[in-house]
Amino acid sequence: MTEDGSGGKNTLTIRDNRTGREYEVDILEGDVIRAMDLRQIKIDDDDFGMMTYDPGYKNTASTRSTITYIDGEKGILRYRGYPIEQLAERSSFLEVAYLILNGELPSQSELDDFVHEITYHTYVHENIRTVMNGFRYDAHAMSMLISSVAALGTFYPEARDVHDAGNRRLQVHRLVAKMPTLAALTYRHHQGLPPAYPENELSFTANFLNMLFRIGGGDYKANPVIERALDVLFILHADHEQNCSATAMRVIGSSEADPYSALAGAMGALFGPLHGGANEAVLRMLERIGTMDNIPAFMEGVKRKEERLMGFGHRVYKAYDPRASIIKRTADEVFEVTGHNPLLDMALELERIALDDDFFISRHLYPNVDFYSGLIYQALGFPVEMFPVLFAIPRTVGWLAQWEELLEDEDQSIARPRQIFTGSAERDFVPVEDR
Repeated sequence: MTEDGSGGKNTLTIRDNRTGREYEVDILEGDVIRAMDLRQIKIDDDDFGMMTYDPGYKNTASTRSTITYIDGEKGILRYRGYPIEQLAERSSFLEVAYLILNGELPSQSELDDFVHEITYHTYVHENIRTVMNGFRYDAHAMSMLISSVAALGTFYPEARDVHDAGNRRLQVHRLVAKMPTLAALTYRHHQGLPPAYPENELSFTANFLNMLFRIGGGDYKANPVIERALDVLFILHADHEQNCSATAMRVIGSSEADPYSALAGAMGALFGPLHGGANEAVLRMLERIGTMDNIPAFMEGVKRKEERLMGFGHRVYKAYDPRASIIKRTADEVFEVTGHNPLLDMALELERIALDDDFFISRHLYPNVDFYSGLIYQALGFPVEMFPVLFAIPRTVGWLAQWEELLEDEDQSIARPRQIFTGSAERDFVPVEDR
């Protein structure tokens, strides 16, 4: 048994009132106990042992991680110890990607090498275009991206060797580099445009914008404000601890599946409207409200549970989402270039009311990252079906870092949660003519 700083033992004593027995289990760092330590709590030797019941994993830690730290009560988000505010202000997305994947900020030479490595993996096999061309003109962009990532894995069968560290890192670089290319192909498919190939002399985000919007053989030069805004959005979405999609990535990766398959599964989790589709829901809400005059009635409807206030509140944050304040400033810069969006006025008014009303304050309904990001994406000319795609591009870095951390963790094994069976007891089969 371990001791705490006062000389007491770092243990928890549990008394089972069914039997009168007491059990002592270790308290680990972070005020947690091992779930398997509860298995010793039994009524008799034939009993399976005590389990916890935690739908949605609201209070279950599935891993130890060094990647992302969140303190939801204080509105803190850090990548590898660095505050998100500092990274968003001073770094590029690829610099942050290096940090998340490697644990430390790069030197200039390390960053140059990393940027070169990513830049020269941006092309995809021409046969991927055959996959893309197989979709209907109105296929959802996220569905196309998920399918193309899964298909991409067939071009790299060596990716299945997940225990070779060098091979893993090669696949990581490939995926980070090729995601913008695949995303741009989905957009061009929707627009009925031929593909625009990567221009490797451009930055990560400028190259993505180039592949989206270049027409014919002419040059496309991204506005530096737009380029920087997209870079900041990518930084803010790079990782977010053990969310739904990161957990999906880890669960699939625990079977030692290749990273392309695991990534496609994580993207499927992100596709859900409760996860990566939330910023689209914000836009739909603002459009449905329609005018500033309708806001008071809408907010009263929220209080009566007749309406849902999208983009406010968060499963983790009980204070203002630190990413939301950064995005709000970014939105102001973008709209100076693209022109004013009347939806922004309604968004600001919703925020003003929510931050001044005890009903919303007491329920921790502060703006989250989704509240302003959709407005920026719309201002940049993206259709709403591209929003989860734009989320998936940077989150690929976080997913892959989580995947590698899982594979290097000796405590991890294939994910296999328990269940509490509530179905029928044993029944005898009855022939159909006698039912």
